[in-house]
Parts: sequence; structure tokens; C-alpha cells
Amino acid sequence: MTTEQIDNVLCISVDDGRANAFSTPLLVALSEELAQAEADPNIGAVVLSGNDKIFFAGFDLDVINSGDPKAITEMTTAGGAFIRQVYGASVPVVAASTGHAVAAGALLLCGCDYRVGVDGPVKIGLNEVAIALTLPKWALLIASERLSKRYLQIAVANAQIFDGRGAVDAGFLDEVAASDQVTARAIEVAQGLAEQLDAKAYASTVRALRGDLLSQMDAAIAADRAAAGL
Repeated sequence: MTTEQIDNVLCISVDDGRANAFSTPLLVALSEELAQAEADPNIGAVVLSGNDKIFFAGFDLDVINSGDPKAITEMTTAGGAFIRQVYGASVPVVAASTGHAVAAGALLLCGCDYRVGVDGPVKIGLNEVAIALTLPKWALLIASERLSKRYLQIAVANAQIFDGRGAVDAGFLDEVAASDQVTARAIEVAQGLAEQLDAKAYASTVRALRGDLLSQMDAAIAADRAAAGL
């Protein structure tokens, strides 16, 4: 994970050289970085980006396949907590979806204020049902909130995967750009939001607009952790 401040925008980039799968340590590090950005009066917006091929994949399959219910729940609830943190952040968070975004990576797109993706044959969507996994309640809550109602059934229950333009229609993305322009465009959007929006009004509006869903996500994450004995 690397960070760079460009004017009043903090850019957080992750590149593990592979699929950018979510592990508990990575999620904790991302959460801490976002919290620091929220606390910094010189930061007006945040950009999250991946590597040249992928934004983020799902959770670490080594942990998922380990059979350790506590480790699995610790990781998946850390993911839910981070996505909830993004959606409830006091500064706008813009996604530079630099490539594929599947499973938890697609859920992170749902948590971001604005999402710029690749205009091309990338794979974006929730593939859990196709790989014999059931989405937790917190994930269903954020997906139901952000995805187009016309696509909700096929995106969630039928695990349909979309290309860049299809992901705009489905509600995973807000716009697409050439692959080499995605990050620059996301930074441009973030700078515009940071300059145009009043910080206090934005934070209070997020609390009012999203508060009920955020509370529901908190409760669902807490219930998953309690069920696993965490």
C-alpha cells in the first residue's frame, strides 16, 4: 500500500503484484489510513486505486478455504467494517477501478461516493453464488442500496459479471475512461468534490442520508462476529 497527497486529495494505492485480495492485515491498514485522512483538515477527498489489472478481488481464498470459522469471520467482518467506513466517511471517497473488481472488490465500489472504471472488457460483479458462497447481510445491505434495482437480482442472486459499461448500468460504476486515464480522472473528480463541497455540511449530510443503513451494517457485522465467538 502506498499513499500520495496531491493538493487536498489523498491517493491510496494497493498493488500486491497479484489480485489485490483482501486480507485482515490489509483491511486494517486501509482502515487506519482512511481514518487518518478523515482527521486531517488538509485532506478534502480520498482516491482508492488498485494495480494495472485489478482494483480489488475478493477475500483471501487461502483463509476462506482454511475451514477456520473464526479466521474467516475476522477477515470478512473486517471487510464489511472497512466498506462501511468508506460509505460513512466524513470526506468523499472516489474509486479508481483500474481493472477487474469482483466479490469484495465490487462491494467496495458500492461503498465509494463516485466510481471511475475502465471502458473495456474488465470483469466487475458479485460472483459469490457462482463459487458456492453466500453474501453476508452487511454485503446485501450495501449492494441493495447502491445497485440499480433493475439489475439487483441478476447482479446478486444470479452472480452476473459486467464489463465496464455494463457496470455503469448496473450501478457498480459511475463512469468509464480509457484504462490509462482512470486514475487521473478519479483524482480530477476527487479534487472537484474537495473544492466544491463544504466539509462540515458533507459530513453531516452523510450522517443524515446514510445513517440508517450504516447502523444496519454495524449491527449485521456485530452479529456475524458474535456468532463466531469474536
